[in-house]
Amino acid sequence: MVNVNTLDTDGRRLRKSTPRSSHGAWRPSPDRPNPLEVLHAQEQGRVAELIPLRNERMGESPFAFFRGAAAVMAADLVDTPHTGLNVQLCGDAHIGNFGVFASLERRLIFDINDFDETLPGPWEWDLKRLVASVEIAARNRGFPKEQRLTAVLGAARTYREAMGSFAAMTPLEVWYQLFDVASMLPEIRRSLSSQQFRDVQHEINRALSKTSTKAARKLTHLVHGQPRIISDPPLVVPLTELVPGVEAELLAEGIGEVIASYRLTLPRDRQFLLRHYQFKDVARKVVGVGSVGTRSWIVLLVGREHGDPLVLQLKQATPAVLEAFLGPSTYQNHGERVIEGQRLIQASGDVLLGWLRTKGLDGVDRDFYVRQLWDWKSSTDLGRVSGPGLAAHSRLCAWTLARAHARTGNPQAIASYLGTGGVFDRDLAAFAAAYADQNEADFAAFTGTRSSATSSSPV
Repeated sequence: MVNVNTLDTDGRRLRKSTPRSSHGAWRPSPDRPNPLEVLHAQEQGRVAELIPLRNERMGESPFAFFRGAAAVMAADLVDTPHTGLNVQLCGDAHIGNFGVFASLERRLIFDINDFDETLPGPWEWDLKRLVASVEIAARNRGFPKEQRLTAVLGAARTYREAMGSFAAMTPLEVWYQLFDVASMLPEIRRSLSSQQFRDVQHEINRALSKTSTKAARKLTHLVHGQPRIISDPPLVVPLTELVPGVEAELLAEGIGEVIASYRLTLPRDRQFLLRHYQFKDVARKVVGVGSVGTRSWIVLLVGREHGDPLVLQLKQATPAVLEAFLGPSTYQNHGERVIEGQRLIQASGDVLLGWLRTKGLDGVDRDFYVRQLWDWKSSTDLGRVSGPGLAAHSRLCAWTLARAHARTGNPQAIASYLGTGGVFDRDLAAFAAAYADQNEADFAAFTGTRSSATSSSPV
C-alpha cells in the first residue's frame, strides 16, 4: 500500500533540506547508465521478432523515444532531489498517457490511462516526467521557446494550485473529484478557438463510438459462420498462426481456464456479468511504443443470449521500471500491482479490470492485467495539436496528476512545500528544458546505433 507519510502537514520545513530551487537543475550523473544499454536490457524476454518494430516506433521522434524510455528517466530521477513525501506514482506520467474513457456511470471522463509502471514513490518523479513531456512534445511540434515555456509553466502552476485546493478538502471530498468532460465543455470552449473546439468535439464523438461492438466490426470477420479475429501481422496475429493447428485448438480450449482465473479477481457482481459471455477467438496484438515486444493479447467473447461482442485485452505486466530504485512491489502478481495502483489513482475505472498469471506459448509463467479493449477510450493527437491546445491539455493533465497524488499522499504537506508563488513553477520549467536537451542527445544516440536485427521467434 501507499506510504501516507506522517501526519505533519507543514511541508515548508522541507524547503531547508530540499530547497525548491534544487529541482531546477539537471545534470547527468557521472556514473549515469548508458541509455542504450538500459533499453537493450528491456528487450530480454520480449518477443524477439517485435523488437525492430519497437525501435522503429521509438525512432520516429524525440517524443516517441521519450515515451518508450521510461526506464531511462527512472534511472535519471533517482539522483534528483525529493522531499521524501510519497504517493502512488503513475510511474510514466507523460502527457500522452492521459485521455478520455467511460466511467462506471457511463459518463465520459478525463484521467490517467496507463499504469504499467505504478509504484509508491516520490511525487516529484511523476511531476518531472510530466513537465519534461510537455517541453518535448512542444519541441516536437516546432513551437517557439516562448510558447513552450507558457505550456510548461501552465502545467506546473496548475499542479501547484490544484494541490492547494485538494489540501483544503477532506479525504472523501478529494476521492470524489473527477473531470467530467460534458460538464467542463463550456470552460473548454472559452479557452479554444472555434476550430480547436470543433477538433475537441470530434475527439469526443470518436471516443463515444469506440465500443466493443465497433472493435469487433474492425477486428473480426466471419469464418464458416463463426466470428474470428482478422490477421494483420505483425500487429495482429491470431493464435492459429502462431502455433500448429492441433496445438492451437488445444491452447484455445485452455483459454476458458485462463478466463476463469481472471474472473475470480473481479468483484462478485462482475463475475456474474462475465458468465453471460463465451470465448470465440484470441490473437496477439501489438500495443504502445515502449510496450512493444511484451505479450499482449485480445480475446473475443460473445454474449450467450444476444450474440453481442466483448473484446478484452490481456496485457503483460512486468516489474515496474521504478522497482530497481524503490524496491520490489508488495504484490506477488504484477498484474495485480497495476490494477490496484490504477484503482488508487483513477477516479473511475473499467468495470472489468482484473489480473491473472498464465503459462505462455514458450512454457514461461507471466503476469497479465485485463481490461476492455475499447470503452470510449481516446487520447489527444499530440502530433496535430496547436500551441493553445497543447497548453490546455497539459494543464488538464497536471490537475489530474495532482488529484491522483492528493488521493494517495499528503496533499497538505505537498501544498505547503510548493507554496503559493511561482518559484517552483520556474524551477520545473528549467528542469524540463534541460531534460529535453538530454532526451534529444539520447534520441540521437539511439537513432544512430539502433539495431535492425530480426528474429523468427513467435513467442
